[in-house]
Amino acid sequence: MSTMHYKGYEAVIEYDEDASLFHGEVINLRDVLTFQGTSAAELKQALAGSIEDYLAFCAERGEEPEKPFSGQFVVRAEPILHKAISSAARGAGVSLNKWVVMTLERSLR
Repeated sequence: MSTMHYKGYEAVIEYDEDASLFHGEVINLRDVLTFQGTSAAELKQALAGSIEDYLAFCAERGEEPEKPFSGQFVVRAEPILHKAISSAARGAGVSLNKWVVMTLERSLR
């Protein structure tokens, strides 16, 4: 499965061999945004058009478009782990949130 991006939105692409057609769907939204095309150029244009239509629709209704990621997520941990990472954050002189972000960033390198 391949991905495409437009204005911070991400879509997954699949190829339908029988129809000789690429299908895409924007992910990480509650709303369903789909598009299709027969070539990479057509697919890029269809993705952009789908997202622009979505943004225009939201504006027309006076609603904020949903963002793919808010920058917030909930993590559940066992109490002993919660205590340990809180202690590690205190020892590093940063907030628990900052410590978690720094640790996640390090793990991606």
